[in-house]
Amino acid sequence: MSYVNRGKEYTRDSQYITTRITADGRDGFPVEPGRYRLVISRACPWASRTVIVRRLLGLENALGMAVAGPEHDERSWSFHLDPGGRDPVLGIERLRDAYLARDPGYDRGITVPAIVDVPSGEVVTNDFAQITIDMSLEWGPYHRARAPDLYPAALQREIDAVNSLVYEDVNNGVYRAGFAGSQEAYTSAYERLFARLDWLSQRLGGSRYLVGDTITEADVRLFTTLVRFDAVYHGHFKCNRHKLSEMPVLWAYARDLFQTPGFGDTVDFDHIKRHYYLVHDDINPTGIVPGGPDLSGWLEPHRRAALGGRPFGDGTPPGPVAPGEEVPAGHTAAV
Repeated sequence: MSYVNRGKEYTRDSQYITTRITADGRDGFPVEPGRYRLVISRACPWASRTVIVRRLLGLENALGMAVAGPEHDERSWSFHLDPGGRDPVLGIERLRDAYLARDPGYDRGITVPAIVDVPSGEVVTNDFAQITIDMSLEWGPYHRARAPDLYPAALQREIDAVNSLVYEDVNNGVYRAGFAGSQEAYTSAYERLFARLDWLSQRLGGSRYLVGDTITEADVRLFTTLVRFDAVYHGHFKCNRHKLSEMPVLWAYARDLFQTPGFGDTVDFDHIKRHYYLVHDDINPTGIVPGGPDLSGWLEPHRRAALGGRPFGDGTPPGPVAPGEEVPAGHTAAV
């Protein structure tokens, strides 16, 4: 599959299905436990945000989750990890079936995360930025007892501002570098990425979390890029000024989150590497998946607690990972 447009900058297709699932059902899809299915791939950073937020808020019983495999082709993500190669609830082999059920002429990106209406089999939304916000604001009655407030009203403006900068220069910045079709496009993305990482290092040098003194939506969004940095972005996407493990503040910050329940226990490094190195065959035509990096560093002491802060605020950590949703043994550092 081709991701690089020779001579051009990389531009992400941002034409998402923006229907929302809300408490009042104003878009025709009211919040109802058991009605919807969240489709993710553990390889995808955008989908991984939803996995973390769903777990932190305790929405497992209200919102089921389907896990697509790490590789896909032009026919989209598939459920080949499931018995018979079909999602057991939706009964489909490929995510594209749910998109086409909503719109037989659908011709945009078939992306994860996506939320599917189980009764109709139709995709409701793939608007990843809004999905996690709505998990916080619209699904409140189904949060676990003492779930953290990941999007507190008093901090929403600051969270949104930080998220915007991080999205442009970091979350999407690594892709702009990796899929650059010219030296100029790559250099611009590379410089913006590391300038923003330097800014983040300075911001986090005296603060345990990005906004306020608790984990928020902003930390979730940055973490899913940082956790992939050394495994794929540093080499595969040529983001190689430094490894994450060579940036002391960000490395300690990322380890702090990784060791927090709800973060590291959702990370599948095997799926991450298989996706990037096998699917992006225009960048890695040999299809060789690297053996490293050594994951033991993720468990080293981070010493970030000295900065203060309360990870879950007035809430509590989530309990054990729901049965059947565990990351396979050997795919991550034990947390």
